[in-house]
Amino acid sequence: MRHHGEGLRRLTRDPALVEELKTDYRQAALDARPRAMLDYAVKLTREPWAMTSADVEALRAVGFSDAEILDLAQVTAYYAFVNRIADGLGVELESFWGPES
Repeated sequence: MRHHGEGLRRLTRDPALVEELKTDYRQAALDARPRAMLDYAVKLTREPWAMTSADVEALRAVGFSDAEILDLAQVTAYYAFVNRIADGLGVELESFWGPES
């Protein structure tokens, strides 16, 4: 996660927010839209069998378009796929990227 955190730090220029997100995004100071996005991504990652149309409606309710929802589903699924491959092969990305700065 360090390499993702570093990218997010550069993007947001908010190290405190990045630490909050890494610790527990539910406790971070987020607006409704990013919180809904993270809730969706976490549920899709942890409980894909439990997803319903209500999960999509929750995203629409905070302004996500159908195209954005599709992007979110695809990116979430892609990360799950890639992480499972890396885990299955014993790849240690943290050592590859080096120490966190």
